[in-house]
Amino acid sequence: MVIAAVFRLVVLLPLLASPALAQQEATARRQMIAASHPMAAEAGLAALRRGGTAVDAAIAAQAMMTLVEPQSSGIGGGALLLHWNAATRTLTAWDGRETAPAAATPALFLRNGRPMGFLEAITGGRPVGVPGVMRMLEAAHRAEGKLPWNTLFDAAIAAAEQGFSVSPRLHAAIAFQPARLRADPAAAALYLTPDGGALPVGTTLRNPALAATLRALAAQGADALHRGPIAEAIIAAVRNHPVNPGLMTPDDLAAYRPARRDALCGPYRAVVVCGFPPPSSGGVATLQILGLLAHQDMAPLDPRGTDHAHLLVEASRLAFADRNRFLADSDFVPVPVAGLLDRVYLAIRAQMVSLDRALPQPIRSGNPLRDGAPSVASQPPQPERGTAHLSVVDAAGNVVSMTTTVEAGFGAGILAAGFVLNNELTDFSFLPERDGRPIANRVEGGKRPRSSMSPTIVFDRSGAPVLALGSAGGERIIGHVAQTLVGILDNGLSPAEALALPRVAGVHENAEIEQGGAANAALATALEARGFPVVVRPNASGLQVIEIRRGATGTVLVGAADPRREGAVLGD
Repeated sequence: MVIAAVFRLVVLLPLLASPALAQQEATARRQMIAASHPMAAEAGLAALRRGGTAVDAAIAAQAMMTLVEPQSSGIGGGALLLHWNAATRTLTAWDGRETAPAAATPALFLRNGRPMGFLEAITGGRPVGVPGVMRMLEAAHRAEGKLPWNTLFDAAIAAAEQGFSVSPRLHAAIAFQPARLRADPAAAALYLTPDGGALPVGTTLRNPALAATLRALAAQGADALHRGPIAEAIIAAVRNHPVNPGLMTPDDLAAYRPARRDALCGPYRAVVVCGFPPPSSGGVATLQILGLLAHQDMAPLDPRGTDHAHLLVEASRLAFADRNRFLADSDFVPVPVAGLLDRVYLAIRAQMVSLDRALPQPIRSGNPLRDGAPSVASQPPQPERGTAHLSVVDAAGNVVSMTTTVEAGFGAGILAAGFVLNNELTDFSFLPERDGRPIANRVEGGKRPRSSMSPTIVFDRSGAPVLALGSAGGERIIGHVAQTLVGILDNGLSPAEALALPRVAGVHENAEIEQGGAANAALATALEARGFPVVVRPNASGLQVIEIRRGATGTVLVGAADPRREGAVLGD
């Protein structure tokens, strides 16, 4: 897809001065990677320094993240990758989302006609989707890679064999669910102490089984994961689970194919914001939020203030209402993307918003033009978790924004050949129909579950990329990305300043405020006074942002990693 130009101007406020926040930023002139773990950033930068492309760096980082951040992503899951090719000026959406086994039916998560409990559903073989990340990365590498494929796994193989130090975040993720990990012998042997506790911070963790798997991937390509002994190990772990077996077959693994899609782009102020199309809801919902906020003057508002939060929450709640009804895998269900992003439709929806009072509940979906699409029911809210994000800019100006996931912490809670298997099928609606109408995101064989992953690249009015960003956080990803975009584009914040904002978003019907501090508590009270149902909760968003600034002295890359996690930004 070739990026078109947009011709509106935007006035940015002066940068907010904060030496503490400025220390969180990194700058570079040539190339940069922002990743969710320091070792992943190091692996990616090493690939860039060898002359690799942004895609090469993403592959090296993903291999490392499988080892050091197994609770969030890995080769047993899926990913969505946006890629900008600077030479051809084209943007591609590489879809490595997992798929449901061919035998899966809309009743997959029903017991006696009723939806299973979420915690019951997420562990075992039943929720495991056919992994897609490695086939997707292999396809992207064929198109956009430069370094030999087999060299991109070296750093992760060495770290898996020699061991790495368990971080406070990994320790906390293990300690949060030791009983779940204890139920899988492979997981228990790798992540728990002999007495069944979480590995202490600083423990050297070695994973020789993963090293062997990565060697096979390096030598044989993604086929090593989808055929042969590793595939057999995946199938055995899925189908032989003693409590919650799954349906995946060798044919499902062998048949998986990534999809190459057109990115989804729309104007906002003086820029073009591009995200991921269905099966992700992230691109549509983010563009809807921005399209609604385009009818408001956000620039003069305090990005930590009540009015700013009010407008973000209302735009998000309206977008979520449409998302819950219409968004699903467009290869299976007609999704009215054009209608949902139509300027007239968004203008009508925007007129519902007032700063005097919150919209009354329930927040209803709109009525976009649907070109004869069948009537569908809204999906009830259901938990979404996990994910990690990385952003890369290489020396040639190519850009990657990739969000990668195994869904819940440690995915399905089971390992095969040294890596965690995902539980992505729980991103489908457990309830297949409602009030006699089908739910768009119901389970179907071969279908990709709806995602909230929102890898994003922003372009200026000349068509040059100026931002690459995305986040972890399940369904909260959409709000994290939208808030960060508004902070940078409207309020003139630097990447680090935008990431340090207290997280505020509308999630389904609620206004969610990040827990912590008197200012956040006061904001929650102010929104409650305006009629919002407010939820105050911890929010470990995992944003990774790179801003590309061009000036008389050349290009400067400014990156930031979310201070709530252990991410890092490295560059030259």
